[in-house]
Amino acid sequence: MSLPDREAILAFVRQTPSSVGKREIARAFGLRGEEREALKDLLREMEEEGLLAAGPGRTLHKAGGLPRVAVLTVVSAEGMRLVAVPERWDGDGPPPKVAVAAGGGRGGRRERFEAGDRLLTRISGDHPKYLGTVIKRLAKGHATLMGMVRKDEWGGLVLRSVDKRERKIWPIHHSSEVQPGELVRAELKGSGARAAAHVLERLGDPLTGARVSEIAIAAKGIPHVFPHGVEEDAERASAGGLGEREDWTQIPLLTIDPADARDHDDAIWAEPVKDSEGGDGWRLLVAIADVSWFVRPGSALDRSAFDRGNSCYFPDQVVPMLPEALSNGACSLKAGSDKAVLAASMRVSKTGEIDRFSFHRARVRIAANLAYETAQAVMDGREERAEKALLEPLWDCWRALAAARAKRGPLELELPEKRVVLDAEGRVAGIVVRERLDAHRVVEDMMIAANVAAAKALEAKKAPVMYRDHETPDREKLSSLKEYLGTLGVSFALGQVITPETFNRVLERCRERSDFQEISEAVLRSQTQAYYAPRNTGHFGLALGSYAHFTSPIRRYADVCVHRSLVSAFKLGEGGLPDGAEQRFAPIGEHISFTERRAMEAERETLDRYIARHLASHVGDVVRARISGVQAFGFFATVDGIGGDGLVPVSALGAERFRFDEAGRFLEGAETGTRFGQGQMLELKLEEADAVTGSLRFSLPGVEPVERGPRFRRDGRGPRPGGAKRGGPPPGVRRGRRG
Repeated sequence: MSLPDREAILAFVRQTPSSVGKREIARAFGLRGEEREALKDLLREMEEEGLLAAGPGRTLHKAGGLPRVAVLTVVSAEGMRLVAVPERWDGDGPPPKVAVAAGGGRGGRRERFEAGDRLLTRISGDHPKYLGTVIKRLAKGHATLMGMVRKDEWGGLVLRSVDKRERKIWPIHHSSEVQPGELVRAELKGSGARAAAHVLERLGDPLTGARVSEIAIAAKGIPHVFPHGVEEDAERASAGGLGEREDWTQIPLLTIDPADARDHDDAIWAEPVKDSEGGDGWRLLVAIADVSWFVRPGSALDRSAFDRGNSCYFPDQVVPMLPEALSNGACSLKAGSDKAVLAASMRVSKTGEIDRFSFHRARVRIAANLAYETAQAVMDGREERAEKALLEPLWDCWRALAAARAKRGPLELELPEKRVVLDAEGRVAGIVVRERLDAHRVVEDMMIAANVAAAKALEAKKAPVMYRDHETPDREKLSSLKEYLGTLGVSFALGQVITPETFNRVLERCRERSDFQEISEAVLRSQTQAYYAPRNTGHFGLALGSYAHFTSPIRRYADVCVHRSLVSAFKLGEGGLPDGAEQRFAPIGEHISFTERRAMEAERETLDRYIARHLASHVGDVVRARISGVQAFGFFATVDGIGGDGLVPVSALGAERFRFDEAGRFLEGAETGTRFGQGQMLELKLEEADAVTGSLRFSLPGVEPVERGPRFRRDGRGPRPGGAKRGGPPPGVRRGRRG
């Protein structure tokens, strides 16, 4: 039997539920004698390439992932809900969190675990959704967490996690020299009432300055300091020449970006054309910063860009993928100087179809850098500028692309995007909704056209493609959406082929309803998450069969991969894919999908922290809020026009018992029938706004909270069997220390 290739070995390792080594792989593929020796060499190469990683006992697992059997440390234990992290982690970013099933103990009893416990665990699932089953408890270890130092009501120092889901507060060991307000990384030592946080690293007070984002950067493990020598390498690369390339300096390309943009990585130009058969259309050029010329495979610059995966954008700063000498210098398409681009030249028909395309390395000189608002004002006749003659054919070409887009029927979700505006001192000056202009749509549709052309061009050359995949929603999510819409009187049939237009029809029927935003958010939640991979599954949301990211290589490593593949496939010179690069595309795709999720979480959490910081001065006020989610323990609400989710616990609803309807997502009073359902607008009192976690807490004005003893079942029919209460001291207070 012949030696399996890398993909076959990775598939076997990924699909095998138990730990595997060379012996298991050889047995599975029927290898003997010399083939086993060749397998040994291949596995060593795969380790060196970062495809596989060694585990305990000479076992192997997919690099950047967890072995099938691993030692975990419990970091959170609430009842029977355990969250743990691997004791050893060689992947990128912070170690993943694993949801652990405690399993049964002797006599059918369940074991109880607490933070700091070390567990030998059988791992299932894949990054980032791992599940663990406990094999046995090991000798006690220490868990680490990040949090802010606070004073408790007795004046003692305690640590509160920056994760809003972690409600426990830990006393800080007296040996730790810290001050209230400091962000620290700490280690939990001891057990039970004697557990305490020992500070490992003091990270300062991010709430006194202008950079609240530093909490998320530290908590998520986002690389924000370039390794030694990388910035110097960027300076040297930017000072080099542009190489041999076509001269397009006479073509008046424009960039259209946000008003505060510091890097410009795409420029556009269009002119009307008539083909030999008399058909009308446009020649459309989409010129993209040629990052592949400056960042060569295997260089320190390349390794740093890969580690970061993408740029992260916060209200107070940007953590760029590339050093400033490139991101804001040589690669930024600023007007007035010659720049290097990799460009797509496309022929757009009058019906908006891309019927011809080609790719070029060119030297350009940008005619003007315009803001979206400026371009829109010119086209609306509210501002006079010389660039109008360049904008008009772009708008004409876009109308054809927009018509083709409408015919294609992509998912059309209209959800407002909020932006935090800061003053010079880093305080929140306002929270505004980004205006959606035709200028945004012009650029967006032209970038989509170039991305499609890049994917199809590489497919035609049988070259590696880093696809942007977005799969059809799974049945479970669709069933949940159908159930929810049914409670609102909105029909959603599952006995059909699901397309984006299926959701668009639902949205169109509900457009005039007061709960339209909630329905739109429910449709969004039903979608799968997009990811990067060398295997094409199409892009469901855009209704496209082939799609790759080509247009933002300054801020996305995926685009750098596509650029390099185009350079190699079309023989455009230096900076293409290195030998064997195709074998690395799968793990690269997994890594950059992870870094994208990491950045999204960090950006979302930072926005929540800024909103909480902004609302801290309004604690005690009554605000208008919309219910955004309902659970058995209460409901979440979002401040109207501002954002930020806060909890209204069931205890804040008064003495009445409430039944939770999971399908309808509402709480209903057992005596009065009062309902609190998703999308409902309420007047709520803001009780707490915590900038550390980004969490808010509300109450109902005029309603006295009730401390509940027995926990109520979901159907509202009384306490749990046995009537047992869950008690204990307040969080962070040790028994016997009160007074």
